[in-house]
Amino acid sequence: MAYMIANVPFSALRAFEAVVRRAGFSAAAEELGVSQSAVSQHVRTLEQWLGRELLTRGARQSVPTPDGVRLAQAISEGLGRISEVCIDLRDRRRDDDRIVVGCPPGFAFLWLFPRLMQFDQAHPDLSVSIATEVGRSSPGDVDIGIRYGYGDHPGMQVEHLMHERVFPVCAPSLLRAADPLIRLSDLTRQTLLQDEYSGFGADSPNWEFWARDCGLTLRAPRRSRQFGQSNLVVQAAVEGIGVALGREPLVVDALRDGRLVRPFPQIARSPLSYWLVRPRRRPATAGLAAFRGWIHQAAATQPGIPDAVLA
Repeated sequence: MAYMIANVPFSALRAFEAVVRRAGFSAAAEELGVSQSAVSQHVRTLEQWLGRELLTRGARQSVPTPDGVRLAQAISEGLGRISEVCIDLRDRRRDDDRIVVGCPPGFAFLWLFPRLMQFDQAHPDLSVSIATEVGRSSPGDVDIGIRYGYGDHPGMQVEHLMHERVFPVCAPSLLRAADPLIRLSDLTRQTLLQDEYSGFGADSPNWEFWARDCGLTLRAPRRSRQFGQSNLVVQAAVEGIGVALGREPLVVDALRDGRLVRPFPQIARSPLSYWLVRPRRRPATAGLAAFRGWIHQAAATQPGIPDAVLA
């Protein structure tokens, strides 16, 4: 028994369980923070180690075989128990006055950091640490997470935080440039900036989505650039590199202080939102309750966006 436990490919088991639970290699790779090829290799290694086919692979979806269903259920039950014990052990030594928040880098930099001083002033006895995370994975060693998407996080407590609207934003200097941005048709002569999205398909709030939702025809621009983090998109727009598709929570401060402006009035309602998520088994401390109350209030009282300058 000791020999078998010592040689079980635990990384491969975890990858296989994620593929079955998320119904695909791509979603599993995003959750685990590794490449899709790495997940596929893990599953192949596990199948070779067991001498059994665990998945029936298809073009769009991979379905577990009967052996795969049995193994995935056992892994899920085992990992759930391990997670429960680890959370209990962590919580025994974690101070109630320390809160660890996990969220995407862009949200942390553009929205959360500028507002944390308000929380610090209201709760000087509490300490908040930020762990930036990429993708839609569930929080690991954090007390509460902020996630972007549909709010689909099985096994987690999920609370809606705020909706998202998208619209063009740019530096004021672009309105006064030699080739000024005056009409919608002028976008074809600009560099269009936007976030990189994965896993949202036609719901991705990109330039095509904005134009379609607003009933506009958007011709191909002279140039476009995509960035892996939202704060890079906003910074590029502030520097006058191009016109960004602004996401309301992330550009509202730059609009209010004049670093960015809205050149056009058209606004699209994104199908994606921001959500608070936390493990169901983790006890709700007084500090965590205070943070939840504060961030909901901060979201509800977020300033409105200024009018378009060319409306």
